[in-house]
Amino acid sequence: MHSRSICLLLIALFLLAFPVRSPAPLIYRPGEGWTYEPVGGGTGWQRPRAKEQLEVAQAAFDRKDYSLALKAARRVVLLWPLADYAPQAQYLVARSYEAKGDAEKAFKEYQKLLEKQPKSANIDEIRRRQFEIANQFLAGKRFKLWGTLPLYRSMTRTAGMYEDIVKMGPYSAIAPQAQLNIGAAWEKQTALGFRTPDYSAAVQAYDVAADRYHDQPKVASEAIFRAGLAYRKQAASADRDQGTAGQSIAKFTEFLALYPDDTRASQAQQIIAGLKSTQARGDFAVAQFYEKRKKWEGARIYYNEVLLTDPNSPYAPEARQRIEQLKQRAQGTGK
Repeated sequence: MHSRSICLLLIALFLLAFPVRSPAPLIYRPGEGWTYEPVGGGTGWQRPRAKEQLEVAQAAFDRKDYSLALKAARRVVLLWPLADYAPQAQYLVARSYEAKGDAEKAFKEYQKLLEKQPKSANIDEIRRRQFEIANQFLAGKRFKLWGTLPLYRSMTRTAGMYEDIVKMGPYSAIAPQAQLNIGAAWEKQTALGFRTPDYSAAVQAYDVAADRYHDQPKVASEAIFRAGLAYRKQAASADRDQGTAGQSIAKFTEFLALYPDDTRASQAQQIIAGLKSTQARGDFAVAQFYEKRKKWEGARIYYNEVLLTDPNSPYAPEARQRIEQLKQRAQGTGK
């Protein structure tokens, strides 16, 4: 029995001294992370030089083996980050993620490439691909929770994507539309399942577009018009807030002054007329509020605002009448 125990101990020591590699499909390598290796697959996809490794990645991508393409291309970036082949490898990483349907990761990998290689030969294509990905999220594509489960929409993150596009190329071909889409994203903002547009952020984005691309009439006019509409929506959602209605009128007035021949000129005029009528209604309601509480001077001021804002509104005749009655009351009381 004693000799048997010694024999088993020697066998155990031998196995520990000369270990064999486990054929487990999940393999971890420093600098590369976890990778999937089919049993018996070995390391046939790995190459000792960056050029050869990139060729493996490109060949895999061409035959639509995107998992292998991603793995091989990422190895080039990790092991040879300063090699001449690293930019193309980074591009293949992004393309592979995009082909696999992971749009968010693809966008981030494209962004890395632009930040490290801002003079890449295919920079216009990269920007276009980023723009198309951001458009998917603007249209309602869901972001993934923990990078796996498509769970939620986020216009904040979508606006951030467009901001990244503009930041890396503010005067590129797609930058003007990306800047406009920042505003569109803020107008579609939601929180806890309820739509809560951030009109202030939207107007700010539109103002940047109008100012930066003032030499592009199509973009600048669209930006000013959208800013006016955003203020108009904000005015409609605010309780007795006449300030935003006035800001909307100012934007549409600016639009008409700069682009009088625009096909939307008549629409802008109609919106201004409607906003002035809304302002007059609001001023009239405020005047009545003061009058009911016997704040005669406050009531007179707001009835007068009705006439100043829109003398032709349906509220104007009664406002004039109330002003005269308040004058008579003041004279009768000696005030």
